[in-house]
Amino acid sequence: MRLFLSAGEPSGDLHGANLIHHLRQERPDVEIVGFGGERMASAGCELVYPLCDLALFGIAPVLASLPEFYRILGLARQSFRERRPDALVLIDYPGFHWWLAGCARKFGIPVVYFVPPQLWAWASWRVRKMRRLVDCVLCNLPFEEEWYRQRNVSARWIGHPYFDEVRQQRLDEGFLANQRSRPGTVLALLPGSRNQELRNNLPSLLRAAALIHARRPETRFLVACLKPEQAAQVTAQLLPGGPPIEAHAGHTPEIIELAHSCLAVSGSVSLELLYRAKPTVILYRGDWATVLAARLLIRCKYITLVNLLAGRALFPEYLSSRCVAPQMAEHVVGWLQDRRAHEALRAELVALRDRVAEPGACRRAAEAVLEVAQGPCQLPRVA
Repeated sequence: MRLFLSAGEPSGDLHGANLIHHLRQERPDVEIVGFGGERMASAGCELVYPLCDLALFGIAPVLASLPEFYRILGLARQSFRERRPDALVLIDYPGFHWWLAGCARKFGIPVVYFVPPQLWAWASWRVRKMRRLVDCVLCNLPFEEEWYRQRNVSARWIGHPYFDEVRQQRLDEGFLANQRSRPGTVLALLPGSRNQELRNNLPSLLRAAALIHARRPETRFLVACLKPEQAAQVTAQLLPGGPPIEAHAGHTPEIIELAHSCLAVSGSVSLELLYRAKPTVILYRGDWATVLAARLLIRCKYITLVNLLAGRALFPEYLSSRCVAPQMAEHVVGWLQDRRAHEALRAELVALRDRVAEPGACRRAAEAVLEVAQGPCQLPRVA
């Protein structure tokens, strides 16, 4: 059996690697090729192209990269022709993945969407595309399965794979001990895993840190980066005489664990913040065109997964083309000054986590993918 997996950003690479692990448990002989990143390659995926290196967000960057996307699609077409897979598994990254699903359709390859885009939130009309191009949607949020089935799309709820990842994490005790031996209240800055997110959001996060430190001098800040080169970029932007800020790569779980509260860029990391019950202010800063498009397209009240799951704003959130550092700092200073409010929010996060953080999503996803790959989809469309 051969499967083609595709992930276009670091979080998808992580979920893809975990999925590969469970696929091999079910079918040790499975051959896996596709698009992804370092984690998927380490898990045993033969990379046709390192698509995670091209992680983009926003209208202008995507348009500028269209020729490269067409070239990558050609690589997929060649792979489908020469070594036809038994199924294509898409992981998030909806823009390019619609093209890839259409290409698979022409070769008669079944398509499974693992970690599907949140069409119910910002692009409900695209459900027609999902119905036409995808055989099975593996839903991560409890209400998604019914939403898709009501629109005649085959769907199965499996849970969110991020909760599999956080339960498996083993924290670096040496890093924790070193940080805990030092004075000061730790606050975490989480600027996102994409380079573009880092560029767009880091200035606001650093400005908020300076405002917080001016009012609460006992605070210090740890910046969680995905890669060492990103940590170096952060360090290069720190000003002499500014607040105590350190950037670390590869220690995101430890930094979240150490933090009293956090400032984070919107993304799946919010589920890890939920799992560790850390009060957080969420930011997504983009250019004016991207923010305007998002405001016109979004059809739900919140942009943060935690708030969507809770049905209310447990995490204050900001989608903006301007710097909102003063507003963000005010929330964190409030949590620092009011211990009861901070603990009450943590208790609400624990209650939500206990309700929604069901493990086993990657195992259930592997079972569903193999069902599709082994024959006609066993999840019939709803009439």
